[in-house]
Amino acid sequence: MASETDTDPDIVIVGGGHNALVAAGYLARAGRRVRLLERLDHVGGAAVSAHAFDGVDARLSRYSYLVSLLPRRIIDDLGARLRLVRRRQSSYTPDPATGGATGLLIGRENTFGAGGAAADESGFGEFYRRARLITGALWPTLLSPLPTRTAARTRVLAGGDPAAAATWHALIEQPVAEAIGAAVRSDLVRGVMATDALIGTFAATDDPSLIQNICLLYHLLGGGTGDWDVPVGGMGAVTGALAAAAAAHGAEIITGAEVYAITPDGEVRYRTGDVEHVVHGRHVLAGVTPAVLARLLGEPEPAVAPGSQIKVNLMLTRLPRLRDTHVAPEQAFGGTFHINETMHQLDSAYAAATSGALPEPLPCEIYCHSLTDPSILSEPLRRSGAHTLTVFGLHTPHRLLAGTDPDTARLRLAAAALHSLNTVLAEPIQDVVMVDRHGRPCVEAKTTADLEDALGMTAGNIFHGALRWPFAEDDEDLDTPARRWGVATDHEQILLCGSGTRRGGAVSGIGGHNAAMAVLES
Repeated sequence: MASETDTDPDIVIVGGGHNALVAAGYLARAGRRVRLLERLDHVGGAAVSAHAFDGVDARLSRYSYLVSLLPRRIIDDLGARLRLVRRRQSSYTPDPATGGATGLLIGRENTFGAGGAAADESGFGEFYRRARLITGALWPTLLSPLPTRTAARTRVLAGGDPAAAATWHALIEQPVAEAIGAAVRSDLVRGVMATDALIGTFAATDDPSLIQNICLLYHLLGGGTGDWDVPVGGMGAVTGALAAAAAAHGAEIITGAEVYAITPDGEVRYRTGDVEHVVHGRHVLAGVTPAVLARLLGEPEPAVAPGSQIKVNLMLTRLPRLRDTHVAPEQAFGGTFHINETMHQLDSAYAAATSGALPEPLPCEIYCHSLTDPSILSEPLRRSGAHTLTVFGLHTPHRLLAGTDPDTARLRLAAAALHSLNTVLAEPIQDVVMVDRHGRPCVEAKTTADLEDALGMTAGNIFHGALRWPFAEDDEDLDTPARRWGVATDHEQILLCGSGTRRGGAVSGIGGHNAAMAVLES
């Protein structure tokens, strides 16, 4: 195998996910010589679109699918050409107690009464009003050095709202199940509120570790309001815009570059085809998981919280009919469609998965990109009434199917997700699933094992590990730029820049921005 010693850049970025692209853009814009190395033949990591079904002209967001935490400032700073739009509704939740014959619609119209929860409408609204006391105060800090816990709490209380202290205690210091239970009485409404605490996080709603509270905070934090937007053109449009911006600022982006070793002093070894390369950077930014970084450094890998989700992508000839005749499919699928996610069902599913069983029914959420953004479909598909659906199943921890054949695992989990969906539909979802050019159903499942194998996400965790509070504890050392920005590793020249950063997770670019800021302060 041939070997080359390349001209050294200032910064080497390992991995080409959206955070890495953000870091590359900022550093190149600041005049640094940046080389980004991506193992796959394309950049984007989980933020990509694909023609998933042979002969079907639709660009599906293959892994990640919505945007909440990406600050407008990052888009504007880098000059990224990206458009985000709001969905038609917030959510729809069929009531499993009536077999889906009634349900709760939240958004432009609210139907708490139809779900027998009219008395909870005010408590529901007040819960989120109080949550904004925290999220509105903390959102501006995400692109700044880490505040301490005390400083973060002081910011929240500085607004002067008399409910601020109690809200901080309810959402930051005690299991969120207590706050939800105090706010509303309906099991259905409690479940709608609790799901944001569990997406990608394997926990009970009353877990004393509070990892579910952290997950909830990040789901409500975006823009200070928690609105989740649709990227026009799909998730691939996010990657395309960030990659183009980074390249325009002068970053060198190399795909098909497999990094196989890093040293603490900044040496990076990688392969492109049959050629081995050696470069040395003043800093190395790791967009890979902390466990993968440890492996590249030849160090023991840290334990990683397991991923806990199944994603099923579907192409439909049309939206399915609902059992709830008072809600049109376009309304129900215009936001997040919750399936079998009452509080009781969520807790029961967690208990089942903890004991090693696949939850029955599987709590799921559905998202329909094409209702908000039909541009991902060809014109013939749009005219035909076709739509995409993403089904996201909860409480399927990575270890649940350990040792299972990958194809068997996909089939089993996809079947569980579709069965759960069918419990609230007036017709089987299979009746409206499109077939590809070979007559195969357009159903694609992505398990935690797929995320680990295809994207290097350790244990299939979409956050690269357990989420952490967006502030430092009062006794933490914040004595270096990397520590102040929440991107430090055990090595001064090696920084995290992906979802494994202190305020990483989801499609946000925040980890990439903060790593770049730490480098520029060094």
